[in-house]
Amino acid sequence: MADATSQVLLGSGLTILSQPLMYVKVLIQHYQECDKVEELGPGNVQKEVSSSFDRVIKETTREMIARSAATLITHPFHVITLRSMVQFIGRESKYCGLCDSIVTIYREEGLLGFFAGLIPRLLGDIISLWLCNSLAYLVNTYALDSGVSTMNEMKSYSQAVTGFFASMLTYPFVLVSNLMAVNNCGLAGGSPPYSPIYTSWIDCWCMLQKEGNMSRGNSLFFRKVPCGKTYCCDLRMLI
Repeated sequence: MADATSQVLLGSGLTILSQPLMYVKVLIQHYQECDKVEELGPGNVQKEVSSSFDRVIKETTREMIARSAATLITHPFHVITLRSMVQFIGRESKYCGLCDSIVTIYREEGLLGFFAGLIPRLLGDIISLWLCNSLAYLVNTYALDSGVSTMNEMKSYSQAVTGFFASMLTYPFVLVSNLMAVNNCGLAGGSPPYSPIYTSWIDCWCMLQKEGNMSRGNSLFFRKVPCGKTYCCDLRMLI
């Protein structure tokens, strides 16, 4: 119980500390946990390895269902959060407070407005989860020596690394989801010239891929402008 409590407190603290960084990443975008695998001792038969892999599949499937349900429930609040952040671009105050935001979205877009960008977010979460758990299983089973005394610590490190790697690969889904959450919602950050109007999340994906902009906002310090691209700040400097 103490370990679970400490993990919850640590996770909450990291979430609070990372919130300003998330805010910056969201503005850049619109401004042009892995299961442990038990040790397999030397000499174990292939049947035990197969059983271990089956256990990983079952646990990952359960975690996928739980995460998907949690994402479905919390996505409306995610949309409100993103729009509250993005309205800073146009110095707007359209979304002020939870209740007022709920009324505004329902009045202008109906129930579907609360789930804007849901599909790419779900896909990204599911792909990231399976990548993370599969890579962690392969590393812990075949790459790490079971005789090492610090095996549990090494496995926790490998899970953290594979989780980071999976999140990097699925970042385009996060980007598309965030863009679609504010797409054509009446905010300057979700409308031209800051952002095109997308007909669907697939249209958004294809346009970003065509522009070479799939990693936009992924790095806070090393940013690049695609060749031939002109942003609003450049236009204002020319006026």
